[in-house]
Formats: sequence, structure tokens, C-alpha cells
Amino acid sequence: MDEMLLGIDVGTTGAKVALVSPDGRLRALGRSEYGLHHLRSGWVEQSPEDWWQAVCLATRQALSAIPNAADRVLGLAVSSQAPALLPLSRTGAPLRPAMIWMDRRAEAEVKQLDEILGEGTIYRVTGNRPDAFYVAPKLLWFKTYEPQLLGQTFKFVQVNGYINYRLTGEFSLDSAHASLLQLRNSATGEWYQPICDICGIEPGQFPEEKSGHHHCGVLSPPAAEATGLRAGTPVMVGTVDSAAAALEVGAAEPGVAAEMTGTSTVLIMPNREGLTELAFIAMRHAIPAVHLLLGAMVATGASLRWFRDELGGAEVRMGAEQNADPFDLLTEQAAQVSVGSRGVIFLPYMAGERSPLWHTQAKGVFFGLSLATPKAALIRAILEGSAFALCHNVEVAKRAGIQFSEIRSVGGGTRSSLWNQIKADVLGMPVQLPRAPVGAAFGDAVLAGLGLGLYSDFGRALRDMVKLETRYEPNMENHLRYQDIYGVFRRLYEHLRIDFDELSALAL
Repeated sequence: MDEMLLGIDVGTTGAKVALVSPDGRLRALGRSEYGLHHLRSGWVEQSPEDWWQAVCLATRQALSAIPNAADRVLGLAVSSQAPALLPLSRTGAPLRPAMIWMDRRAEAEVKQLDEILGEGTIYRVTGNRPDAFYVAPKLLWFKTYEPQLLGQTFKFVQVNGYINYRLTGEFSLDSAHASLLQLRNSATGEWYQPICDICGIEPGQFPEEKSGHHHCGVLSPPAAEATGLRAGTPVMVGTVDSAAAALEVGAAEPGVAAEMTGTSTVLIMPNREGLTELAFIAMRHAIPAVHLLLGAMVATGASLRWFRDELGGAEVRMGAEQNADPFDLLTEQAAQVSVGSRGVIFLPYMAGERSPLWHTQAKGVFFGLSLATPKAALIRAILEGSAFALCHNVEVAKRAGIQFSEIRSVGGGTRSSLWNQIKADVLGMPVQLPRAPVGAAFGDAVLAGLGLGLYSDFGRALRDMVKLETRYEPNMENHLRYQDIYGVFRRLYEHLRIDFDELSALAL
């Protein structure tokens, strides 16, 4: 029987599971969605049980596609959205819902940390700017408003760490997630005690850090029953979704950039020097001795999903009932509209924005509406606006001296050939896709194989496994038109920046 590797990715809105042969052939996929809980503006939580149930469902779905699949799985690894605040009791039970990366409630705590430690200290020590995205400010909020729960906390885990615990009964923390806690010295890897003290935690409340390919444990009998996998299957520590996605397209060395579009979009740029840049997120790669800079946007794919759910209309609902993909129906409409979306420009800041703006109060905007604007123009404007946001990050990266001449794309966004072409046209550079784009779950399978020792030369194995196929060349006539529109896109935000802040202060 052919042997296989299993990759599990627990994203922001769903879990994806991939069965992959050791030579890189995709054998089966499973998917399951779950929701976001928006308690109030900027407060975003999820139920860890929702993650677990989705993982079980998606795993069983993937296994069902291949006879005797569970007996053929050599090992697995889990990646996830990042970072998150999730406190567990001594019994491993969540003490509260997880505050995920989208949660912005700790804005005041960011300022408090910066004031206590001194301006510039957090960036100098941790390699990342002070921001509510990271775990440290969330910890300070947790200490301030939920001190009783903090006193009951045995371990803090990340999303994949929780799934690993449900799979194996072992606590885990990978190097990539550890670098997003904002509690450690980025140069030495040591815990930065002043931040830990302010946040009221001890380093021992986090699991021991290990590289993503290291062994975490083996699948327990209860987990085997829940997932359909074989008890005793080896489980690796895993990594952050963007690092795993980078593996799928071979983005493991400087000069190769990747972009992952799902709920959000992340521009992934490897380096070996441990570079930092105030506009970006600095993080460890899933593989040793390699670092990443991430240009992380918040709500690109989420904006399209919002449109589907709120404004999609009867056609999309009927299509979904007939098993037609709603996103395919939306992009088919967008394809009927020419470059420039009939004069409509979309700012995709529907949940604030991270890179490179770092502006929590930024909002989504449709600009240029008229009574002649069709719905299809709004859909295309979302695709174009998201590509402009990616272009903004590429522009900042090049100014910082990070060079690349093409982008390799992964994630759910690659299913739209229109969106891929728009990205190539906006950027003025080729966009290349792997043969069967899967995303982070494929990279997790690769990481599992590395942990099992299947690849003596990982670099060569990655080159053999990565099969780049579809290539979207930029239409330079469209690119020139997009450059003019991009200028308006950038000026729009600058004109509205103060207005966003004033609107937020009204607390409407």
C-alpha cells in the first residue's frame, strides 16, 4: 500500500486536511468551516471545541476518499492561524474562548506596555512593533480584567498547540508561534522577563519551544476514535499557517516570495539574517535557520465572504443550494467588468489593517459609486482592492531592500483565475501557482515527512515535491492602468486616515 503524510491546517474560518504522498502528490482533501464570534467592534473570539470538531470532520472526510487510509498515514503535523490567547486549566480544559489574532481589544494595553518599557524597547527586543495583534498585550488585558482566570491558568497554548493536545495529550509550542508571543528576545530566543512580569505570567506557563518538525507525541486512542486515524500515529509540533504555506511553493530561501490568500492575505518573504522591519511581522520559518518577514493584511478574502453573506443575493444562495461554489459565482460576475471596476475603488480594511498601515480604526470603503454601478463592479472592486493592498506591501518590501521578481500564490484565493490575473496585472510581475494549490495543509504534510526523517536532504526534497505549474503573466497595458488607479487607492486612505479615527471615537 502507498504510504501517505497528513497535514492539518486550522485557519481563521475553517479546517483543511490534506493527504499527501511522500513525493508530493496530493491524494485527498477534507474541509470544514466554523464561525467567528464578534462580541463587539474589535473583539473577536472562537471556541476551541469548534476547531476540534472541524478537524475531526475534515480528517474523516479526507480519509474516506482512500481505502484503508488511516493505516497508510505515516505521521502528521498541524499548522494554524496565529497568534492567539488560549489559557488552559491543569486538566487541559479551555478557561475561556480563544482571543484570536483579529481581536483588537488590547489597544490600551499596547500603549501601557510601551510606556512602562520605554518607547522603542518592544521592537528592539522582540523584533516586532507593539500591537494588539500579538499575545503580550492580550495577556495584560487578561491580567487586568480576568485575574481569577489568570490564577487558574496552567498553560497558554496556540491554536495548533490546542489541537496537538487533543491529539496527543502533550502540550506544545513551535518556534514560529513562539516568535509571535512578543514575550521573547528575538536575537537570543530567551524570555524577556520585564514583559513577562508586567503581563503577570511565568515562562513556565508556556510549553517548551521546539522546531516545527520535532516530535510532539503520538495519537491517543480517544483522538483516533474521534478522527478516524490510527492510534499511535506520530504527531509533529507543527507551525504557523503562513510558514506551512510557504513550504508548498518552495519559499524556503531568500529571493522567493509567496502570498497566501484565505480570510486574510499574507506576503511571505524568507531570509537567513533574522531581518526586522517596522511595517512587517518578523517570524521564524517552519524549517531551522530560516526567518520570515510577513506583510500581513487582515480581511481580503473576508471582504469577499462578507459580500457573499450580506449582498450575494438570491442567485448566490440558489447556486449554493445546487452545490455551485458561491465564490465562483461571484467571480464569474466580476469577470464581466473591465479593469477599474467602472470607477469603483475598494479599501479592504473591513477589520482595520495590519501591514503596512497598522491602523486598527481603518474601515472598508467603496469609493466612486454611482447609480450606474452594477453589483458585479463591487465584486471586482473587492478583488482589485485586495490586490492593491498586496501591492502596497510589495512596495514597502522593495524599499526595505527585499528583492524578488515573482510571487508564488497559495490558499483558497488561488481558485479564482480572475483574481490571480488581477494580482499579476496590479503587481506587474508573474504570479505562479503549484500544480494543485492546497495551502498550509500541504506544507504540514511536508513538515511531517521531515520530522519522520524521510528526507535526508530537505532542500532537494522540497525542490522535488514542489510542482509549480500555472503561471499568470502580467498584462502590461492593464498594469499601466492599474498604476494610475493604485495612486488614487493610496491617496484615499491618506485622505481618510484622520476621519477613520474620528469616526471610531464616536463609538457608533
